[in-house]
Amino acid sequence: MIAPTSVSASLPAAVGIRHEIAGASVAALARQYGTPLYVYDADTIRRRCRDLAAWDTVRFAQKACSNLAVLDLVRREGVLVDAVSTGEIHRALAAGFPAHAAHQPGPDGLPPAHPIVYTADIFDRDSLDAVVKHGLHVNCGSADMLEQLAERMPGANVTLRVNPGFGHGHSQKTNTGGEGSKHGIWHEEIPDVLRRAEWAGLAVSGLHMHIGSGTDLAHLAEVAEALERVAIEVGRSLTMVSAGGGLPVPYKPGEVHADLSGYFTLWDATRKRLEDRFGHRIRLEIEPGRYLTAESGSVVTEIRAIKKQGSRKYLLVDAGFNTLARPVLYGSYHPMSLCPQGEAERGAAEEVAVGGPLCESGDIFTQTDGGFVATRNLPAAAVGDLLVIEIAGAYGFVMASNYNSKPLPAEVLVDGGTHRLVRARQTPEDLVRGECV
Repeated sequence: MIAPTSVSASLPAAVGIRHEIAGASVAALARQYGTPLYVYDADTIRRRCRDLAAWDTVRFAQKACSNLAVLDLVRREGVLVDAVSTGEIHRALAAGFPAHAAHQPGPDGLPPAHPIVYTADIFDRDSLDAVVKHGLHVNCGSADMLEQLAERMPGANVTLRVNPGFGHGHSQKTNTGGEGSKHGIWHEEIPDVLRRAEWAGLAVSGLHMHIGSGTDLAHLAEVAEALERVAIEVGRSLTMVSAGGGLPVPYKPGEVHADLSGYFTLWDATRKRLEDRFGHRIRLEIEPGRYLTAESGSVVTEIRAIKKQGSRKYLLVDAGFNTLARPVLYGSYHPMSLCPQGEAERGAAEEVAVGGPLCESGDIFTQTDGGFVATRNLPAAAVGDLLVIEIAGAYGFVMASNYNSKPLPAEVLVDGGTHRLVRARQTPEDLVRGECV
């Protein structure tokens, strides 16, 4: 197994004061675009894309962060894209991804990579129509998808997403393997599924496994062994294997990045053994989501009230779980920094809970799994100060909602110190558009 090791510095040991994001003034961003606000650092995304350059294909799981400007940025880095819905297919096309790859292998002899792959456990009727319309490759997570696809796209090649019988993630809710997960085709059913594919006239050209988001590298390494066993069952029709995603990202002080070189080496050895067995080249893919965008994103929010509830002090900000849902969903930890406004004298740092404006007791950014309120050591704050919630670029805006009829926040991309609006803040008129009495 691969042991996690650092390839970059771990997170700072303590949170403190922050005045800039990627060279842009936090206060100026808040003045120009309002709060709450999502801010992304383009250079961080580029670095993370380039971290994975050893892989034949890096395919972004856009559900992590699907803003068109982010999709365009990763496309320009040579990254391809995964789509899990009709809307994500539309986003990928709008961001400039072509529907089809070149028909011939490249100069390296590898089979062509599909620019957009539809990955899901079902076809809803709209998504099947979109797949057929654009001729997209499909990663099938349920056997019933095979006949449904064959009826509309006879003779197609498909990838099978296989549940290896085990999974792991930073939360049980992000575990995508084992009996507790709905995802993928159960590994013991592969022989029957291969017969179904043959009867339907489909060729299985790809194999994909993904066991969970934010898991550790030791569990991810087990996937290579499981995939190799299934690949041998599938046989020589395979031209692509995907390691899935789930690469961990450091959120807490002391956590580090994983040993990506060791992880690639393990998968490359798996690929080479399969190439020797089948007698042809096999494309090796990885499908990161969180890894490419998490560290790039921050939520800038304003402190609007400070109060004590018994012995506990609360900072209440204008972002809520409608803005960033990960803490209420998973008890997720996000680093936080203060951007003080004004010249008032400040006291010593203190333990505080941070909550939002929603009419929900769970609207707390400092909570543990299970909903228990925790505290964070932050510099002394005043009403009007800005709070920066960090490492919020994955599963942040994409899970935002209009709960309590709150408008969705704006999104800004900072590139080389220059910032631009990449999504306008919703208006009250936007909230009721499409409704009628």
